[in-house]
Amino acid sequence: RKSDFKKRQDIVSPSEFIQVASLQLSKDQTFKAHIHKWKNKKIEKLIAQESWVVIQGKVKVQYYDVNKNFLKDYILTPGDCTITLYGGHNYTSLTDETLVYEFKTGPYDGQSSDKDFLND
Repeated sequence: RKSDFKKRQDIVSPSEFIQVASLQLSKDQTFKAHIHKWKNKKIEKLIAQESWVVIQGKVKVQYYDVNKNFLKDYILTPGDCTITLYGGHNYTSLTDETLVYEFKTGPYDGQSSDKDFLND
């Protein structure tokens, strides 16, 4: 949550396919200019891992484990972030004109190759 920010914190282990960190920055704090290198990696399996950042409005997120069992739900408000690794999720907008950023590993090859729908 927005209230949990402290300097820099890795939210997701650096060994995961998507890296997510929170950064609390001071005025004029900067970083060395850089370009990210292309890496040649042999990947045996890929999973689409996803995160959302709420900019405006409210979103209810429901989490499921890898066996498709419901775990818990939360209400996300502006500044909150949700990250799903391995299990499932469902999002419901609770307000009109909810705005979110979605970050997900790619490439996207369509729903049939990317998603296993729950409750179907």
